[in-house]
Amino acid sequence: IFKFLGAISVDLGEDRIKPYLPTILTPLYRELNSNYAEQDPTLKNLSQEIIELLKKLVGLEAFSLAFSSVQKQANQKRAMRKKQRALQTVANPDIAARRKLKRHKNKAETRKRKIESLRPTYKAKRHRSHALKDLAMVE
Repeated sequence: IFKFLGAISVDLGEDRIKPYLPTILTPLYRELNSNYAEQDPTLKNLSQEIIELLKKLVGLEAFSLAFSSVQKQANQKRAMRKKQRALQTVANPDIAARRKLKRHKNKAETRKRKIESLRPTYKAKRHRSHALKDLAMVE
């Protein structure tokens, strides 16, 4: 898709690409700023190349305006999600408590995995699944 965006922008030219610049820059910006673990470095390099191409194509001033608007929009979305999460904690404490328990459980499992990778002889106690016990009829 990034290659397609680059090809379209070159094909349309300087004047016709300017209205679509924020739309094109949004996924490129998201890829550049992402910090998830399984990130593909080729995608990051490709997005950087396309950004450089767009900068040369439309000029630094127009590019900077569009890029800053995309950046501002992303920051606003991030802030809104954070605010909504905080409001949900107050509005629905049971959902927030479940989320917190899940996060703590995942943290403990991660810690156990890390210890096992550092010391292969050590075997951490794993939480047993009680799925079959829960299904059984208890009288």
